[in-house]
Amino acid sequence: MGMRSLAAVVLLILLAAFAVANWGAFTAPTQLTLGLTSVQAPLGLLMLGLCALLVLGLGGLALWVHTRSLMELRRQVKTQQSLRELADKAEVSRLTQLQGALEAATERLAAQLEASQARLLERLDLLEREQARHVAENADSLAAALAEFDQRISPPGAGRPGGRD
Repeated sequence: MGMRSLAAVVLLILLAAFAVANWGAFTAPTQLTLGLTSVQAPLGLLMLGLCALLVLGLGGLALWVHTRSLMELRRQVKTQQSLRELADKAEVSRLTQLQGALEAATERLAAQLEASQARLLERLDLLEREQARHVAENADSLAAALAEFDQRISPPGAGRPGGRD
């Protein structure tokens, strides 16, 4: 219970105690003028009834305002929930797009890697063939140079070393 509610309850209790303490004066009949006519009635009781009507009216007004604010709060909560759901769906959509983009980039990189690997293997094969050709040429050149050297160092008319001609 808030401070205002507590103060209102305390004031109502004090008013009720005042009415009980002065009940005789509240119920004493008095001549009341109502504009064109006069009436004999207890003024205290009439004022007490008007105070009770005022309290009931203000309580009803407070209840109506509180109900309206609760309804507005409920409407705002529903709006927030729908906005949150919309944001969640958008986030899922963005994540799905990001996943698709990453998969596409990965596939593209894998294709580039395969192409680079194929080019590298082709280049290695070409280099191996060239090296084999160079080795064969060098072996032939070396064999020719050795044969020429062998002929130069062997005496004229003598056979090859090892007894073969």
